[in-house]
Amino acid sequence: MIEKRYAIDPNTSKTFQSNQLREAFLIQNIFKDDEVSLVYSHYDRLIIGGIKPVSNVVVLHTCDFLKADFFLQRREIGIINVGSKGTVMVDGQEFSLENKDALYIGRGSKEIIFSSTEPETALFYFNSAPAHTSYPTKKITLQEADTVELGSLETSNHRTIRKLIVNSVLETCQLQMGLTELKNGSVWNTMPPHVHDRRMEAYFYFDLPQNQVVCHFMGEPQETRHLFVKNNEAVISPPWSIHSGAGTSNYSFIWGMAGENLDYSDMDAVTPLQLR
Repeated sequence: MIEKRYAIDPNTSKTFQSNQLREAFLIQNIFKDDEVSLVYSHYDRLIIGGIKPVSNVVVLHTCDFLKADFFLQRREIGIINVGSKGTVMVDGQEFSLENKDALYIGRGSKEIIFSSTEPETALFYFNSAPAHTSYPTKKITLQEADTVELGSLETSNHRTIRKLIVNSVLETCQLQMGLTELKNGSVWNTMPPHVHDRRMEAYFYFDLPQNQVVCHFMGEPQETRHLFVKNNEAVISPPWSIHSGAGTSNYSFIWGMAGENLDYSDMDAVTPLQLR
């Protein structure tokens, strides 16, 4: 079963009330015991999903909507484990993923099986995008990531950005993924904000303490909106929208991008004073 989310233009989004914004852009219930959750976005055909193996292994099957013999027949996928240690089996080859390890799987891989390492539970968050060719499957640890540190405690945005599935680390067709960790005392992410009209993005918020939330800001820079997001929830971010947030605590998030431009630094900056 796959949920479809259609693309919304910026003028239409200006008329949305909170419940309409949430229905169009917020993804909840990503992790269900022994199931695969799939949301198909019509922005660049990105699939956002999650897998939580508890008592059984979980196989990533295709679905009728994709009109494909197997899930990665025409796609690539990036997986990041946000839970305890787990295993991904790709056509008989086993990859062990610790917390925050990533795995890229190229087009053409047929059998993908997920399992947790008992007694704990792995939580596999993933993004999948259409692919024009095949690149090798590769595991990426935090130590292998292209890592940068940005912001400062004075501006409440001191954060570490770990580029895991990006072209400076390995080749992909269009998918780019990484994670950002905010330092204690910092709550703002992607501030100052930006837009990039050549690619869309999805944000997955995690490591958020109990009873805390993140306010995710979206919309055109002069016409912003917001969504309150809980732990292990995601937001679809259109190319025309900023994607910024502030939490009631520090937190981590995974960013995933798809589109025609693979240059991480190619973006149109927006200063805080330009926001409305």
